[in-house]
Amino acid sequence: MPIFTPIPQHEFVAAIHILAAKLVEDTAWNPDYIIGIGRGGLVPAVFLSHAIGLPTLSVDYSSQVKDFADEPLVKLAARTREGERLLFLDDINDSGRTITHLRRALAAAGAVEGSVRFAMLIDNVSSAERIEYWARTIDRAVTKDWFVFPWEAVAPDAAIAEDAAAVPERIA
Repeated sequence: MPIFTPIPQHEFVAAIHILAAKLVEDTAWNPDYIIGIGRGGLVPAVFLSHAIGLPTLSVDYSSQVKDFADEPLVKLAARTREGERLLFLDDINDSGRTITHLRRALAAAGAVEGSVRFAMLIDNVSSAERIEYWARTIDRAVTKDWFVFPWEAVAPDAAIAEDAAAVPERIA
């Protein structure tokens, strides 16, 4: 049975402020856009957009609908060739699978190296992928909790349990 750990709204907002501070402190790299990764990164992207005053775009990798996942990545890669920098944001870097997919798709579409970075509310230090910005770290080798973010907390308990059960390696 998984351990469901709610992330209260005030902790979520605090995490956004941590990410915002890290981005402001990094004077060597400034994004032009925040790209929310659907579903989990959409709400954080809007909050971070307001916190640092940057526009938000989105890609929806979770739905697996090509028109909303791969095609926008081709357009985003083109923007990097025009000199723009993109910060992709998601709720958690768990296995790293989403980040791997996005990095490969962007590279295949010709994204300029160094023009894309990733930020997460929670970074798993055991992930296959490393990221540049995070608010909090965990180690999935130790922490098996299923984190329930404020926007997920409105779902029926059965739906949350179903989402967790879909990736048993993360919570077992």
